[in-house]
Amino acid sequence: MKTIHILFPVLNEEKRLERGVLTTQTYMESLLLTYPLWDFLLTIVDNGSTDQTQSIGETLAASHKKIQYLRIDTKGVGAAFRAGLAINTADVIGYMDVDLSTDITHLEDVLRAFDQSPTLMLLNGSRLSKASKMDGRKWYRALSSRGLVYLLKLFLSLKASDAICGFKFFKAEAAKRLAESSSDENGWFYLIEMLLRAERMQMHIDELPVRWEDDHQTTVHFFKQTANYLKHIFRLYIEFHFRSKF
Repeated sequence: MKTIHILFPVLNEEKRLERGVLTTQTYMESLLLTYPLWDFLLTIVDNGSTDQTQSIGETLAASHKKIQYLRIDTKGVGAAFRAGLAINTADVIGYMDVDLSTDITHLEDVLRAFDQSPTLMLLNGSRLSKASKMDGRKWYRALSSRGLVYLLKLFLSLKASDAICGFKFFKAEAAKRLAESSSDENGWFYLIEMLLRAERMQMHIDELPVRWEDDHQTTVHFFKQTANYLKHIFRLYIEFHFRSKF
């Protein structure tokens, strides 16, 4: 029996939390009919919400054995992923957005990919490959995503078509090794850094083109996030070119 551990990093998601998590649970339960050698666990990682997210998360965890709730005081997807990884006992661990912007049916692609390729260490969702489909993306966000990927390729030799998509799944041992070599960045760039280090370590990485629909209620601060990306691109450029192997 293999287990996939899906993390939902959340911050003030009272309006979307219950629907996103329960929809995922129902879909995963249906997948087990086709993939009987798999099991799953869903973890809500609350980054210090101040609305009703905690109450809803605790209620879901108390009512469903496949759902657990974890609260941390540090904001950021990177911090949430590290917290989930620290308690992980599953074979595969990854994260996705609770608004289900990435088509939930791609979770079957995840199970299939790890079933078919024993050496696979990282399955990287991509919104920017030729086979991907994006709906409702605001022009400036689409432009910034492509621009940031261009900078990642130019300065850090990124091979993937996309590093920013919030749909990544790791073999557990690979995630632990990458976490040990990565920074303590708390935000989104942490997962980008893990992908970059996986490429430099020549891990087996497959790309998954995804269907993705923009969520206009996103809480991501566009300009603040972009500035943070640029800062960490510079940091890794110095490290990769002048300081260390990985």
